[in-house]
Amino acid sequence: MSATAAAPALSVFRHRDFRTYQIARLCAVLAMQIESVAIGWQVYEMTGSALALGYTGLAQFVPFLMFCLLGGQAADRFDRRTILAICQGVMLVCSLALLSFSLGHITDVRFVYGVLILFGTARAFYAPAGSALTPHLVPKEDLTRAVALNSTTWQVATIAGPAVGGVLYGWAGPTGAYVGSAALCALTVVWILSLKVRTGRASSQPLSFATLVAGLGFVRRQRMLLGSITLDLFAVLLGGAVALLPIYAKDVLHTGPWGLGLLRCAPAAGAALTAVGFAMRPLGGNAGWKMFAAVAVFGAATLVFGVSRSLPLSLLALAVAGAADMVSVVVRHTLELMATPDEMRGRVGAVNMMCIGASNELGEFRAGWLAEHVGAVPAVVTGAVGTLVVVAIWAWGFPELRKVDRLELTAAGPSPEPDTSKEPASQAG
Repeated sequence: MSATAAAPALSVFRHRDFRTYQIARLCAVLAMQIESVAIGWQVYEMTGSALALGYTGLAQFVPFLMFCLLGGQAADRFDRRTILAICQGVMLVCSLALLSFSLGHITDVRFVYGVLILFGTARAFYAPAGSALTPHLVPKEDLTRAVALNSTTWQVATIAGPAVGGVLYGWAGPTGAYVGSAALCALTVVWILSLKVRTGRASSQPLSFATLVAGLGFVRRQRMLLGSITLDLFAVLLGGAVALLPIYAKDVLHTGPWGLGLLRCAPAAGAALTAVGFAMRPLGGNAGWKMFAAVAVFGAATLVFGVSRSLPLSLLALAVAGAADMVSVVVRHTLELMATPDEMRGRVGAVNMMCIGASNELGEFRAGWLAEHVGAVPAVVTGAVGTLVVVAIWAWGFPELRKVDRLELTAAGPSPEPDTSKEPASQAG
């Protein structure tokens, strides 16, 4: 990319709080990725069970599902910066707990699951607040680029994190990985507390069940949002293979922790390149069709990974899958932020995060359970085929999403339902 093309994208960093938040996100995601690699390899070494790997996803998903709507309500009623700092502090406690287990040579995997339950609870409050904070960090005209750069930061950390985690695990075992994760969590708390932005109370409605589930009603009425969110939910639920990467690294591709780190990096590498491209050059027209095509490419690339016995081919397939998935991320998140009023962003973000959590963590459980019964390769292959079927069904069932042209015009234009810009309790849910 030329310097002329890069200048508009990088101009978003002129906003001080946006820069600070990106550093905090970078540290936070690095910590999570390092920890994830260590947990995956350690659990598989302790148990040798694909189902045990699946339970690591389930342990995070159940509390996330239980508390995510409450997290969205909190994000709309309290200062989002404070919520992020508290949740990151809890994640620091989780890293220190895992470190203590490693130092104490505790091999009962149930202790790990207990920490993951606490971690999933913190994420239920962290994710909606983080999603709703971005529009407060940049002017509206910079929001699309900010979304792309948010994703770039995430993906850069997701590239580096597994590689660092693999190196730390190979050098000093799980203890080294958990020390690194804890240090990054502590830095994240410091950077979040240095943010000057104060979001205050976005929603003034009294706390009730109706306001709690208002985000569900908003998404249900906005067909474009409903289609994009559920497409990602079922495509990744079926096609996700992250939980089985330790099995592929050890038993299929015959590599070690460093190879697992590379496999974890590959999807993020493809996604990061795509996100940088979007930050410099918008997606353009026919965004809806491009989204469907990208999810189909994600399914096809996952299918190639499932049958591959070559490490280079597997890395390439995962990189292509990550690049394709990023198209869906940018379309979905831009529609969510620009089509949702500020007083609803926390709760709508919670709905989106619930679906992402279901697709990721519940998808890990699905993959682990199926691999336990039919093997890792059939589990990945059948899931990839399922993703392609989902794309065909959603392309037929959501014509509104197919018709999305330019994201800027679609998101900024008037809502097709006038009442969705408000949150009356009588219509919530």
